[in-house]
Amino acid sequence: MKLIIQIPCFNEETTLPITFEQLPKQFKGVDQVEVLVIDDGSQDRTVEVAQRLGVHHVVRFTNNKGLARAFMAGIDASLKLGADIIVNTDADNQYRAEDIQPLIDPILEGNADLVIGERPIDDIQHFSFTKKKLQRLGSWVVRLVSGTEIPDATSGFRAYSRDAALRLNLLSSFTYTLETIIQAGKQDIAITSVPIRTNPNLRESRLYTSIWSYVKRSGGTIFRIFTMYEPLKVFSLLGGGIFGVGVLIGLRYLYFNWMGQGSGHIQSLILGAALLIIGFQVVVLGLLSDLIASNRKLIEDGLFRIKKIELKQEKPDPPT
Repeated sequence: MKLIIQIPCFNEETTLPITFEQLPKQFKGVDQVEVLVIDDGSQDRTVEVAQRLGVHHVVRFTNNKGLARAFMAGIDASLKLGADIIVNTDADNQYRAEDIQPLIDPILEGNADLVIGERPIDDIQHFSFTKKKLQRLGSWVVRLVSGTEIPDATSGFRAYSRDAALRLNLLSSFTYTLETIIQAGKQDIAITSVPIRTNPNLRESRLYTSIWSYVKRSGGTIFRIFTMYEPLKVFSLLGGGIFGVGVLIGLRYLYFNWMGQGSGHIQSLILGAALLIIGFQVVVLGLLSDLIASNRKLIEDGLFRIKKIELKQEKPDPPT
């Protein structure tokens, strides 16, 4: 059983040594442990520091591509290196490294394929009141959209089985945390969470410039992914709303026409008819999108099988 701990990095020459030194060297149920650093176009000495620390593998981008792409590059590299379990943690030492064992236990026991660490949000001192509430709200939205029961959707401390990692196909370049949960829920991947602990804050987050910027981008990601997996629900709701407004406006015109004032409200008739047509077209668009979504699921299954075949043919590179 091979475990690879991947650490996405962007200008982490100061915090990476702290994170690396606290990583346990062995785990119960695991025969081999390796560490992979993904350098997301750092402009400091991150790569040099990683090599000096004795990190087993380094994947390097020539420019900054974003957290989601760095995460997926690590997943792809870990799979090619023969990982049976992949643990993702942050380079800023946010998470307690000792909690990797309870994080991987559900996978080792065969009870889950994706395990997400649940942080004690209310007890994290450097989280503002607003951030804590938005974290709770965002996780509730993700649970609603994904059909899962994950209490901390934005936690980056998570473990993937090999099969779960093979099924990942990210579209966002912003963050992987929300999209992967929604994908897992829609693909019926066994997902669970375990309580974890956090360390004192070493630096401010670089993922977003403000809370509201993060909310806007995260909201867009959630809507986009949910629409991709459930287009009929989205377009039916939208089209039904437009159609309903058209019906109400049409009834308004009929009322005034019955009162003998129809000639003065002809604009209501035109607007109502237009909304009825648009609403119907949106629902039809939803039906077409649902057919496309069905084809996408077949393509995802095909990609999963192709990846498994390719990785069986490739031999893992020896540790460097």
